[in-house]
Amino acid sequence: MKDPIRVCVTGAAGQIAYSLLYSIAKGEVFGPDQPLILTMLDIPPMIGVLEGVVMEMMDCALPLVQQVIPTANAEEAFLDLDVAILVGAMPRREGMERKDLLNANAKIFDVQGKALDKVAKKTVKVLVVGNPANTNALITQRCAPSIPKENFTAMTRLDQNRAQSQIAARVGVPCNAVKNVIIWGNHSSTQFPDVRHGHVEKDGQKVPIYEAVKDDAWLKGDFITTVQKRGAAVIAARKLSSAMSAAKGIVDHVKDWWAGTNEGEHVSMGVISDGNKYGVPDGIIYSFPCNIAKDHSFKIVEGLEIDTFSREKMDLTAKELVDERDMALAFLGGSEAKM
Repeated sequence: MKDPIRVCVTGAAGQIAYSLLYSIAKGEVFGPDQPLILTMLDIPPMIGVLEGVVMEMMDCALPLVQQVIPTANAEEAFLDLDVAILVGAMPRREGMERKDLLNANAKIFDVQGKALDKVAKKTVKVLVVGNPANTNALITQRCAPSIPKENFTAMTRLDQNRAQSQIAARVGVPCNAVKNVIIWGNHSSTQFPDVRHGHVEKDGQKVPIYEAVKDDAWLKGDFITTVQKRGAAVIAARKLSSAMSAAKGIVDHVKDWWAGTNEGEHVSMGVISDGNKYGVPDGIIYSFPCNIAKDHSFKIVEGLEIDTFSREKMDLTAKELVDERDMALAFLGGSEAKM
């Protein structure tokens, strides 16, 4: 039997984690033969709820789960960690300005980054889900300088899944027949869902998405805005943010990061922009198309043609991320902002 890996989910008493933990524990993410030690982190007022989640996890009687550790202490949760899934964050409340949200979350992810730096394995893989995810991931990375920058990612896989499902419904194929959709930039309403380099597998053929859809105006208009605003549409409909679909995005992101992508396919991940070939400023966490190897390392896909339409949208979302970065790091103090 393999040695167990240590996996932490933060915000573990919340609705996303409730949809996520069972998938991790039954082997969907790390494989059906990978034993797990699960740590669950949440804030002290949620510990009572978290104890109920632990009871349910025990009652599932899942053979891969060797130990479950609920805690409100970040260092206890992150000790010798292999994978950190940082779901918990301060939600945006009515009347809260963007700068207030950034300020509140900068403090949370400053603490968590420093705890990871102190006690986690230096090979730890960190996925940030709590919004604003890209900038929260950057703060976490900046506060954990002993861990490689590329070990910190933000989730845009939910956005990729949203885009794939829109194309699949339009063309009349299963979602897994839509390949190589790209999300560029921020997990926000400025993100750019790009299908110019993707294709649809239909009737044994690989058909470019623009050719399969046969509606350029929709692809450059309503399709993009539907994906950009999908999270807000879910909130308007159910009065709660996405949970089931967010958990599925986490599963897909971490599974591919752990096992690697299929030959000829890439996935979207928010990763450190340093040294990219697409004119995106260094020093931000920006979503790019990535190929992932079996050893968990990834590379940004290079050589994709960027037309004027795409360039404008990629630059817009990059500007938002630069502004977020500068604002958030300023909250952490001058020394952090200059890093």
